[in-house]
Amino acid sequence: MDAMILATEMVFQPQVLFTIVMAALFGLFVGAVPGLTATMATALLVPVTFFMEPVPAIGAIVTCSAMAIFAGDIPGTLLRIPGTPASAAYTDEAYAMTRKGQGEVALGANLLFSALGGLFGTAVLIVAAPSLAEVALKFSSFEYFWLACLGLTCATVVGTGSPIKGLVSLLLGLFVATVGLNNPAGVPRFTFGSVDLMGGIDFIPAMIGLFAVSEIFRYVLGMSPDTSGAQTRVGNLFTGWGRMMKQYWRQSIRGNIVGTLIGALPGAGADIASWVSYAVSKRLSRTPEKFGTGHVEGIIESTSSNNAALGGAWVPALVFGIPGDSITAIVIGVLYLKGMNPGPTIFINNPQDIYAVFLIFILANIFMVPAGWAAIKSARLLMRVPRNVLMPTILLFCVVGSFAINNSVFGITIMLVFGLLGFVMEENGFPIAPTILGIVLGPMLEENFVTSMIKSDGSFAGFFERPISGTLGVLTLALWVVPLALFLWRKFSANRVSPHATRG
Repeated sequence: MDAMILATEMVFQPQVLFTIVMAALFGLFVGAVPGLTATMATALLVPVTFFMEPVPAIGAIVTCSAMAIFAGDIPGTLLRIPGTPASAAYTDEAYAMTRKGQGEVALGANLLFSALGGLFGTAVLIVAAPSLAEVALKFSSFEYFWLACLGLTCATVVGTGSPIKGLVSLLLGLFVATVGLNNPAGVPRFTFGSVDLMGGIDFIPAMIGLFAVSEIFRYVLGMSPDTSGAQTRVGNLFTGWGRMMKQYWRQSIRGNIVGTLIGALPGAGADIASWVSYAVSKRLSRTPEKFGTGHVEGIIESTSSNNAALGGAWVPALVFGIPGDSITAIVIGVLYLKGMNPGPTIFINNPQDIYAVFLIFILANIFMVPAGWAAIKSARLLMRVPRNVLMPTILLFCVVGSFAINNSVFGITIMLVFGLLGFVMEENGFPIAPTILGIVLGPMLEENFVTSMIKSDGSFAGFFERPISGTLGVLTLALWVVPLALFLWRKFSANRVSPHATRG
C-alpha cells in the first residue's frame, strides 16, 4: 500500500502530467502521418528522455505509443491510408464506411474500443504479468513457426473476393519477403546485383506504396472515388456507442484477449494481433458477407486487439527484460538507462516504479478519449481540402516517411514500385491485405522453420513433440484441412442427391 501511495505521488505531479499531455499530442501527430510509425515516434522520444526523471520518461513513451497506435486509424478511415501498420488490417473496412457516409461511426468505434482495449491490456498487465510471461517464455522456434502459419492462414479470411486471387496475393507477399540475405547461407536472393536489395524490402515503404501511392495513382488517372458525400456526414463521434457496446461486446472482449496474448509473445506485437483478430472476427461472424463492404464488427475486434497488445507486450519486457515488440525493445533500453533494470527483482526492489508505470497506462488510455476526439475533429478538415491540394501533400508525407525509415532514397523507390503494384492489383481484383500479411510474416516463418529444422536434425516430427507446438500444429492443420473436407463432402452429397432429384 505504501508503494502505491508513493507511485501516485510520483505520477500526479505537474511536470509528469505535462509530459504525458505533450507526449500524447506528439503521438497523435506521428501516428496520423502515413509512414511515421508508433515505433518511430517512440524512438524519436528517446533522446528527449535523457533529460527526464525515470517516471516522466517512461510516461512519455507509454502515452506516445498508445496514442500513435490509435491515431493510425484516422487517415486509414478518412483517406484509406493507414497511419501505422497496426491499422492496416481494417483500413479498407473503415474507408468503406466513410464512403457510405458512416465515417463518424467508424472513428467513434476506433476511439472507444481503442481506449477499452488499452485499459484491458493494462488490467492484464497488472494482474497476470508473471503467469503470462511464463507462457511466452515457453515459445521456441517450433511454436513461432506455427504461429506464423496461423497468421498466414488469416490471409484466406481477410482477403475478399476470389480465394485464388487471395492466395496469389499472399504468395506475392511471401516472395517479397524472400528478397535479400534472410537465409542461413547468407546468399543473396532475387537482388539482381543490387546492394540495396541485399537488406531486403522494408515493410513500411511497401505498405505506404500499396495503400497510399496506389490511391494517388487512381486520383491522377481520374479513378479515385469521390468522398465529398461523406465529408459533411462525419458528425457526432459518440453516435451509437451504447448500441455498439451492447451488440458487439463479445467481439470487444475477444479482441482484447487475443491482442493481449499475442502482445505477450516476444516479437509478435500489435500488427500481427490486428490481422489475427480481424480474421477471427470474420470467421466467427454471423454475417461474414458484410465484411469488406463497410461493416463495423471487424473494426471493433481488430482495434480492440492492437491496443490491448500494447499492454501485453510489456509483460515479458518488465518481468524478464524480453521485448514483446519493437516499442518495448526501445523501452527496455530506457529502463536500463534510468536504473529501472527490468526483471523479477524490480517488483521487489522498486515496486513504486512498477505501480507508477501501471498508473500511467491507465491515465494514457483514459486521456485517449478527449485527445482522440480533438484529433479526429481536427483531421476532419482534411476531408474538406481540395483533392488537388491534398493528394500532393499526402505524397510529400509518404516520401518523407519512406525516406526516414533508413534515411535512404531507396525507400522512396520501394514506395513507388509498390504503389504501382498496388494499383495494378486492385484494378484486376487482387486484394492487397494478403500481400502485406505475407511481407510481415514471411521472415518470421522462414527464420523459425530453418531454426526448427536444424534443432530437429531435419525431422518434421519435432514440430509436434512439444505440447504447445503440437497443439498449435494440429490447430493450424485443422484450419487447412477441415474447410477442404467440408467442401468435398458437400460436393459429394450434392452429387448423390441430384440423381434422385432428377428422377423425381
